[in-house]
Amino acid sequence: MSDTLKVSDTKALVVYLMAMPDTPELAQAAVEAGADVIEIGFPFSDPLADGPLIRRAGERALAAGMRTVRCLEVLAEIRARVDVPLVPMTYASIFDAYGWSELERDARAAGATSLIVPDLPVDMRPELRRVQLVAPTSTDERLRLAAEATDGWLYLVTVTGTTGARADLAPTLAPLAERARALTDVPLYAGFGISTGAHARAAATHTDGVVVGSAAVAAAEDGPAALATLVRDLRAGIDAPVM
Repeated sequence: MSDTLKVSDTKALVVYLMAMPDTPELAQAAVEAGADVIEIGFPFSDPLADGPLIRRAGERALAAGMRTVRCLEVLAEIRARVDVPLVPMTYASIFDAYGWSELERDARAAGATSLIVPDLPVDMRPELRRVQLVAPTSTDERLRLAAEATDGWLYLVTVTGTTGARADLAPTLAPLAERARALTDVPLYAGFGISTGAHARAAATHTDGVVVGSAAVAAAEDGPAALATLVRDLRAGIDAPVM
């Protein structure tokens, strides 16, 4: 496990934000409100893992001129404001266009702690250290392989589908976390569909942290104060004592 990805002995809160000119201010607000890690979306025109809200955020980012070089500049601006782990998330085609080793080099130079590439299978590009994702449909063999290769934590996708806020926490999380626990001792973070403090609390009973994307992107549209309010609610949910 990468020491630089360790956040604390408490349950971790990862907040996803799309790279935009105002993202440094938003990231600072999220960290001050209790976020432990900031995941930064580098927009892509065909984001297969993203639901409608993050897709629209990506479209706005592309329309605003947020290409890879500008995203790296935003990443550096965020790093200048916060000292928590920063994890860019983007797709394999962006690496193909920029250059695999070049994008990893430039992202880390700009302040990235690790990377997430959701459409890159675990057994491809093993030289690229990154956070690995697994889903309820992953076999035990795939879970074990992802856990061995992951950088920092294993990302548990709670649903078979795209990102997006949902009314209830997916019932598939608990059995997925149980299977993963039996195969590895790396930290497990749950994401996809977690949007409220209650969701965060429920997910944190099964995992070591939670990742919040669509709800954070929606709150960020209303500015730093609205995002901070959401993050405080999520933080309170994660930190609530188990009854």
